[in-house]
Amino acid sequence: MQKAIFLDRDGVINEVLTRRVRFVNTPQDLFIIEGAPKAIKQFNDAGFKVFIVTNQGGLGLGFLSETALNRIHDVLIERLKAYGARVDDIAYCPHKPSSGCPCRKPKAGMLTDLASHHNILLRDSYMAGDRETDIAAGKNAGVRTVLINKNDRMFDADHQFDTLLEFSNWLIR
Repeated sequence: MQKAIFLDRDGVINEVLTRRVRFVNTPQDLFIIEGAPKAIKQFNDAGFKVFIVTNQGGLGLGFLSETALNRIHDVLIERLKAYGARVDDIAYCPHKPSSGCPCRKPKAGMLTDLASHHNILLRDSYMAGDRETDIAAGKNAGVRTVLINKNDRMFDADHQFDTLLEFSNWLIR
């Protein structure tokens, strides 16, 4: 069994709701947050599998096509590779926010499916996200939780850091 880092995408790896970009609906909207590639490489080098788990309600709402989402993820993976960073798999929930599906965070479906498929020991793994739904999904999956957010709200997270790089520096020490 292996250990993993489950990462929310928007707001943790790439910008969202910033001056440059509101939502990531095309590869041109993809702006990697400074330090995120280095953090992911540190997780890789420390023996963690790295997974992205992301709610993509824009698919169900018709703002984004699956082809566009796959292209965004292809570009993201290529940009991370330029830093020597690797993502082992990406799971996304394509359903509308109110659909009640088992994969949409705060439910744990994406995490538990990836864990089952990749032989991950959840109790030795982490979920890092910037919203309460990310923390709840981690809690529901039985992993340790990390809030990546400069605000002082913990959302019952086990740990909180301003950036993904601060989290990786702490974890790898």
